[in-house]
Amino acid sequence: MTSDQSASQSSENDRLSDAELAEIERKFDPETAFRPVVGKVALFISAALVAMAIYHWWASGFGTVRELLHRGIHLSFVLSLVFLLFSVQRKSPADYAVNPDARAKLFGIQVRYIVWGVLCLALAWVIGIWPVLAAIAIALVWHFSRELVFEAYEKYTIGGVPIIDVLLAVLAVIASMYLPLLPSELVAERVGNPGQFEVFMGTALLLLTLETARRAVGPTLPIIALIFILFAFFGPYAPGALKHGGSSWLGIINHLYMTNQGIYGIAIGVMAQYVFLFILFGVLATRIGLGQLFIDMAMVIAGRYAGGPAKVAIFSSAFMGTISGSSIANTVTTGALTIPAMKRVGYPAHFSGAVEATSSTGGQITPPILGAAAFIMVEYLEIPLRDVLAAALFPALLHYFGIFIMVHLEAKKLGLRGLNADEMPKAALVLKQHWLSIIPLIILVYLILSGKTPDYAAVYGIVACVVVGVLNPVNRLTFKDLWNALVSGSKNTLAVGAAAATVGVVVGVVTLTGVGFRLGYVVVQTANDLGTAVGAIWPLSIFEVSDWALFFSLVLIAIACIIMGAGIPTTATYIILVSVAAPALAVLQVEPLVAHFFVFYYGVLADITPPVALAAYAAAGIAGSNPFKTGNTAFRLGIAKALVPFVFVYSPALLLVTDGFTWGAFTITLVGAMAGISMIGCAFAGFLCAPMPQWQRWWMGLVSLLFIAPGFKTMLLGAVLIFPVLLLQARQRSRSLQTAG
Repeated sequence: MTSDQSASQSSENDRLSDAELAEIERKFDPETAFRPVVGKVALFISAALVAMAIYHWWASGFGTVRELLHRGIHLSFVLSLVFLLFSVQRKSPADYAVNPDARAKLFGIQVRYIVWGVLCLALAWVIGIWPVLAAIAIALVWHFSRELVFEAYEKYTIGGVPIIDVLLAVLAVIASMYLPLLPSELVAERVGNPGQFEVFMGTALLLLTLETARRAVGPTLPIIALIFILFAFFGPYAPGALKHGGSSWLGIINHLYMTNQGIYGIAIGVMAQYVFLFILFGVLATRIGLGQLFIDMAMVIAGRYAGGPAKVAIFSSAFMGTISGSSIANTVTTGALTIPAMKRVGYPAHFSGAVEATSSTGGQITPPILGAAAFIMVEYLEIPLRDVLAAALFPALLHYFGIFIMVHLEAKKLGLRGLNADEMPKAALVLKQHWLSIIPLIILVYLILSGKTPDYAAVYGIVACVVVGVLNPVNRLTFKDLWNALVSGSKNTLAVGAAAATVGVVVGVVTLTGVGFRLGYVVVQTANDLGTAVGAIWPLSIFEVSDWALFFSLVLIAIACIIMGAGIPTTATYIILVSVAAPALAVLQVEPLVAHFFVFYYGVLADITPPVALAAYAAAGIAGSNPFKTGNTAFRLGIAKALVPFVFVYSPALLLVTDGFTWGAFTITLVGAMAGISMIGCAFAGFLCAPMPQWQRWWMGLVSLLFIAPGFKTMLLGAVLIFPVLLLQARQRSRSLQTAG
């Protein structure tokens, strides 16, 4: 057996099974942590998911459902199905099992603390500080009784679903549909003065929304929403510029429930109208073979070159990004093939996982899907989707260009080979088998570019997927396949739907209290203070205080985006922080589209930013590498994504559709950005034509910062400063070749 054959056999042994890949995705992506259900309940849930898909397809394409009712139906599907498919806790029931002796002891403790809790409540009621003591009592009771509560919760089930969750699902449907089913005239009369039943329903819907987000997304987003609600309630006690008049509970529920500024706001509306259909399109397109076509063609294009599998990961992830907006799903889908191949040709395990994770995060910034954020931008900015997609094109290409540079340099430094001919698919065979699957994507892009609405394009893209699936002899779409695809597509929308409803709570508080402008003022004021301090000690007068203020504002907003994005989905991060960033950057004369894209990019970056780099951790699970090391390497590989937003803030021409766009400015910006990304890639890789000493790496990294604001003068200065390093690298390369000869 040859060494290549032995390595290939080893790679096959290292490749994970579908079940193992699904478990990795479930572990690192809370949005896919569905509970197992059986029997008639499983059939009912599947039917509900299919009904959800068919309803959205019909309503967006052919129906005439009024806005509030459409959002209510979508919300009722999302909340009820989250309760049926997501458990109240991540641990298995066995983790909460209690033996009889421990159960008796715990029961005694539970009763004791219940008694103490009742006494505390009675005392608190008398002395007037009952909210604080009540919270303490409830916390104590919960602390000592949660094991028994969880055991009872898992014990009484129907088809694997706890009875309490069935009841919560029913209540979620009632609370979601109560207001939309009221006559429009009656709703208009009660806005501003809701009755007691409306307050009850609004409170119930608010609590149910927070709980579904906790189950499907994690605790961070609901905690943020609760903090905002407390801020609305205790506004008079807020510090400094954040102080406001406060609001009663009736006022909060009126704004969050009775108006279109809260739970039924833009976020849930975009999910219902656009995002659901595009997620469903991505699932169907993958099912009819488009994902396999992308992976195979990436291998044909890049597999033969130095470090070929890593370049295949970049191209395949870029292609997959056109139909999927999920970083973790992309990582698992393409990484199952590319990560073992990278390890086989000699890449370290942590580097292999990092390449795949970094490439896969590009899916959220790659047209035409862009995750959900693109459609939120369409609604907020009131511009056509094609303008958003055009603006996203070149920043996405620069992201992949940055990864490609680092991967290529790493391959050259390590002397890695490409794939052999017998390890790659044949281009003619790939096209013969899968060419039909590209038709739905072509139709989708054509309809968007021709000016059709996003939902119109998605509806007919879905129709095209079904037609191609039925006609394609290689990937024939049976009725069972279609049913499963609709189930899978609807499941994939549940977590993002719950997050959108919760984000509606945050946005509602922002509009109720005006905190967005207040926080924006704080950011700008802080940036101005920092700019004044730096300007006073800076030896040259090249930059004005306003320049420093803009720079520090961008840095502060970028840090906030990365921190927020570490715990909540990208779209939620984008919606929350753009309410702060847009007012702050508007004061600094940054165009709205640029401000929105800046926040969006840094929210995506959180997926590969330790300590909570979920895409990198999923890739580490496939690669068998250290998760934190993989995350650090992924961030290093994705450093271009951290620079690109600064580039298009200082030179908006990169986004194509901004005010004052010229092809000359665009060309200078693109060339300058590519040069800067190449330099920082060399600095991090420590290699250009030959290994680089530390001083050359630092010098090249610092010079690359001149290209954040590309222009003829800065590019010329950068070229002059970098020329000595290029000359030294060329000489070192020449000496190495002579020595080898």
